[in-house]
Amino acid sequence: MTNAPMIDLRGTTKKYDDGPPALAGVTLSVAAGECVAILGHSGSGKSTLLNLIAGLDRPSSGTVTVAGTRVDQLGEAGSAKYRRASVGMIFQFFNLLDDLTVLDNVMVPAQLAGMGKGDAKRRAAELLGSLGIDRHAGAYPARLSGGQRQRAAAARALMNKPALLLADEPTGALDSSSAEDVRRLLLDLNREGQTILLVTHDVQLAASTAHRTIELVDGAVERDVINDGSGAGLAARTPLARPAGEVG
Repeated sequence: MTNAPMIDLRGTTKKYDDGPPALAGVTLSVAAGECVAILGHSGSGKSTLLNLIAGLDRPSSGTVTVAGTRVDQLGEAGSAKYRRASVGMIFQFFNLLDDLTVLDNVMVPAQLAGMGKGDAKRRAAELLGSLGIDRHAGAYPARLSGGQRQRAAAARALMNKPALLLADEPTGALDSSSAEDVRRLLLDLNREGQTILLVTHDVQLAASTAHRTIELVDGAVERDVINDGSGAGLAARTPLARPAGEVG
């Protein structure tokens, strides 16, 4: 890891109406090469934070800097270019296109960025091989297990060699076996130097995967914990099991 922050938020606030802010004066840094988990109940500000870092929304005040880019100052076109070049995203429900093969799904970001078809195909095949699902390149997503679909989604997210990988509840829709598969994948990617911001309800996933866990409460940072890998201390202090029926 280097000392230069990959993510740098300073006094970042987001208000949507006259009620309490969704994000309230958050200041935090994530170094290049770190894996940091964001924990919090629904409504704590996790989604807002993710949207600001991804350039999908702008703060009401404060700054958002990612990989040296002032994301809060970008216009619509600049934000789209920033996401294509600097950010990969993995979602809870994969967001793969059912009518495209796994290989074609993975190629989409590169083609949108203007990469030639031959180069995109080679890059996609390389990623599928490194993630252990190259034998499924010609299959359609519906024929894959949850863990395999999440690996395909990870390959797509990594297609343009992003500086930052955002993982939004990546195990939320998976059984325990597939969830463990994705946990190992995130660990492997981080060991290779990929900076990861992991948003999750799962205390044990955060503690066993990330270097640090940041808990949000009512839009503010409640605690910032260095993980020891066991999750025992954080789990004891932070009962974040998702209530029945809670989403997001």
